[in-house]
Parts: sequence; structure tokens; C-alpha cells
Amino acid sequence: MKHLTVVEHPLVQHKLTLMREKDTSTASFRKLLREISLLLAYEVTRELPVTTKQIETPLCAMEAPTIEGKKLALVSILRAGNGLLDGILELIPAARVGFVGLYRDEETLEPVQYYFKVPKNLEDRTVIAVDPMLATGNSSVAAIDLLKQAGAKNIIFLCLLASPEGVKRMEEAHPDVPIITASLDEKLNEKGYIVPGLGDAGDRMFGTK
Repeated sequence: MKHLTVVEHPLVQHKLTLMREKDTSTASFRKLLREISLLLAYEVTRELPVTTKQIETPLCAMEAPTIEGKKLALVSILRAGNGLLDGILELIPAARVGFVGLYRDEETLEPVQYYFKVPKNLEDRTVIAVDPMLATGNSSVAAIDLLKQAGAKNIIFLCLLASPEGVKRMEEAHPDVPIITASLDEKLNEKGYIVPGLGDAGDRMFGTK
């Protein structure tokens, strides 16, 4: 799994443990997801291209580093992706934002598209697609398919949890898309949920469980 990065920072792992606990409240879950997304954002933006520009400090002129190219595009895979999106936007408020609406058919486990709206010029931007769960990988692969059709060439996938099955599915379909996650869990159950996991991230975030 060469294209997979597991962020093992102690704060990330501690907050993830709190999120996994079944008795964690909706408010606490939402707060923790926002906090952990900020920490994951540092890792997902580690390789952004950097250039320099001439600035004036209070003491002198200098060549100072700055991010190169067009502003980032953050794309939330609805609905649960919004939990990661909100935290990352605190760190990168100038980023362009897009949304991919997909839901999983509970019988076939296949994704069904209901919405797609993304920024222009994706081919010139680093695109970070966010979804807390990489489970079967079907929805994630479908979302990346849509982004590539819209012109995106440099895509990073950020999730909170991943299953081995989901990572394999993504690697087969999109080997050029690196995956950043806080945990590679054990497996999927017969219903396509990550085990040990944390349940349905969207339900726990929005209180619809």
C-alpha cells in the first residue's frame, strides 16, 4: 500500500479513540472531528509546491516562502465529508470548495449520485477530496471518477478511517491518488461497515443515528 499514509500522531490517535467510543455525544463527536481534521490537514498539505516572493518585514526586505499556483480545491463527499471540510477550512480559509453528493444503496453497496458542484480550473489546482470513511471504496472511487472527468489531475484523498478492502479498491481504480488516513482498521463486516470503526460517521455527526 505504497500510496497510503497513516497519521500516527498521538493527538490524532487520542482524539480518534474518543470518537470511536459509542457513548460519545453528538456534540463531542462533531467537535472532535473538527479538531482531528485540523491535525490531518497538516499532513495532507505537506507536499504542496512552494515558491518565494519579495516582502518587507519591519526590519528589511526578504525572499519569503509562499504556496505556489492556484488556490487549493477542497471537495466534500456528502454528507459526512462536511465534518472534515469545516476543520480544514479553518486552516485554509482561501481554498475553493466543491461538493459531490453520493449515497450508498444499502442492498448493492453501490454509490448513487445526486449532486455535483466543483470549482473551475481543477486541472490547475491540488484537489483534496474528503470523506471520513473509506469503507468499500465504491463511493470514493465514483467521486474520484467525477473529479477526473471535471479536469482534476492532482488529487489527494483524506479520510478518518480506512478498511483494507477500500484501500485496495482505490489503489486498483486510482493508483495515482494518495490516501491520508488516521487509521487502517481491520476489515469490513457483512453490511460494508468498517470494523472496529466508529459506526456511521454521518449519523453520529448529525445526530440521526
